[in-house]
Amino acid sequence: MSEELGITVKKEENFSEWYTEVILKAELADYAPTKGCMIIKPFGYAIWEKIQEIFNKMIKDEVKNVYFPLLIPERILKKEAEHFEGFTPEVAWVTEGGKKKLEERLAIRPTSETIMYEYFSKWIDSWRDLPLRINQWCNIVRWETKSTKLFLRTREFLWQEGHTAHSTKEEADKEVMKRLLQYKELIEKYLAIPVLIGKKSEGEKFAGALYTTTLEALMPDGRALQMGTSHNLGQNFAKVFDIQFWTKEHKREYVWQTSWGITTRLIGALVMVHGDDKGLVLPPKISPIQVVIIPIYYNENEKRKVLEKAKEIKEKLKEKFEVELDDRDQYTPGFKFNYWELKGIPLRIEIGPKDLKEKTLVLARRDTLEKIKIKENELIEKVKELLEDVQESLFKKAKKFLEERIFEVKDCEEFKKRIENREGFVKIEWCSSLECEEKIKEEIGATCRLISFDEKPKGKKCLVCGKEAKVVAYFAKAY
Repeated sequence: MSEELGITVKKEENFSEWYTEVILKAELADYAPTKGCMIIKPFGYAIWEKIQEIFNKMIKDEVKNVYFPLLIPERILKKEAEHFEGFTPEVAWVTEGGKKKLEERLAIRPTSETIMYEYFSKWIDSWRDLPLRINQWCNIVRWETKSTKLFLRTREFLWQEGHTAHSTKEEADKEVMKRLLQYKELIEKYLAIPVLIGKKSEGEKFAGALYTTTLEALMPDGRALQMGTSHNLGQNFAKVFDIQFWTKEHKREYVWQTSWGITTRLIGALVMVHGDDKGLVLPPKISPIQVVIIPIYYNENEKRKVLEKAKEIKEKLKEKFEVELDDRDQYTPGFKFNYWELKGIPLRIEIGPKDLKEKTLVLARRDTLEKIKIKENELIEKVKELLEDVQESLFKKAKKFLEERIFEVKDCEEFKKRIENREGFVKIEWCSSLECEEKIKEEIGATCRLISFDEKPKGKKCLVCGKEAKVVAYFAKAY
């Protein structure tokens, strides 16, 4: 391990370089030999495992995890024309097996709707088989032609994709909202990142969907980041893949379907939203290590006594918290402080010879870098209290930032200026037409991030085209 720790680029001066340096130095990921791909290192993968663990607990009372093949025959992928057309530019193909040219091209999974629904038609026969709910944690390949960025945009990434089938549209609508709100809970309660939720515009919805709902967060550079989506697929795929069921009234009907997903870009969001000039800052509920213990000693006699106490403290804490004891001899306490600050561990406990005598401990918060001295017998209570406060403080800080970066504008000139300056979300009353949406993309440089569920136009005309405003929409530049 290099003795050169620390971030050399300031977050406010060069956000993009700062982001990449934090990921590399905090050992979350590295560049893969395949252009546009990444290696997720143990610490980065541990965060993904935490996300998996939390979300699995949310859904497993109803949803079963499965695994489908990575390779999808071209004839299956092409069955739903709109869906296929939407993914064609990004599909990677396998054309040879060994030295033999394949009779049919195989797509490397860009998403699993088509291959899964080929089997839904075999698994579903009557109303008794519904609802069907399955989920898959897997890798996805989309051959990005834009510049790639670790965790945010890579040619291969990890995700979770849920797929369900229901007997009515109403049931599918409820499913869409249930998963959307579970994502909101995951992202806000655990990742401490506030999000806006709403419906995607016609121009931005998932290819082949009836409608798409989304969660959008705002990054410190003023760009929006889509954190997850939940789609009502209607009966589009059911008709293509002949997914029918016998109703209780002995009629044949097509199922109503949903799909929903989150990806490893959540880790990129964690870095951007909470990180600082010293590196990562991880919310305690998502951090693989919540508390790190650093022993401080100057000779062998002190070492024995301090390490003994440090191990005792670890034993006390490990039943309730994720705790690590850094007893590596080859590094100084100062190096360890910097190392764990770079990794973003929420709380550090320092213990030295003086603390042994006084029966005290020093606790250091990662978010504020504040240190407090406590009595040893207060340990469990104080650690719990501080971790809860760190979690809450990170969310409040991020929420304040989001709320202050939502702007209502009086005309297109102000709209364009705020977008060009990447000031955040611009909220407008909008006609919601595809023609107007294209005009906003071309002339203002913004995309519609979401249409509000609850906010309604107050009788104004569309800010852009002057027609009747039908929705309240949020626009921004986005990753």
